[in-house]
Amino acid sequence: MAIKRNKRFHVEVATSALSDIMFFLLLFFLIISTLANPNVIKVPLPKSDANEKTKKQHVTLTVTQDKKYFVNKEEVTREGIEQKLLIETAKLNDQTVILRIPKSSEVQELVDLLGLGMKNNLKIIIATTEE
Repeated sequence: MAIKRNKRFHVEVATSALSDIMFFLLLFFLIISTLANPNVIKVPLPKSDANEKTKKQHVTLTVTQDKKYFVNKEEVTREGIEQKLLIETAKLNDQTVILRIPKSSEVQELVDLLGLGMKNNLKIIIATTEE
């Protein structure tokens, strides 16, 4: 009686470890992307009850506590703010500027920057933090 052995080898790729790795990578990137803040310049913003978040890309004007001015993370002089704002708003075709000014700054500084926006027909929004 002749018994034949089945000598066929079946090639198999184990993918269970790959799916675990992909799951962990997905979680890692989701967590990191929610922690990423587009405004790297740290400024202690004033607090407010009525906060509204925007998802649209706007031009940001940041004033630090040591009176340095940044338009979209690029440092500008006090005299060059107006020109840079006009260039950046023209690029985005959006007249909205988000003003990030420290809560300890002088009121006159805020009024001067708001006047600059009114002079050039820019809509200026003051950034705040939740109370």
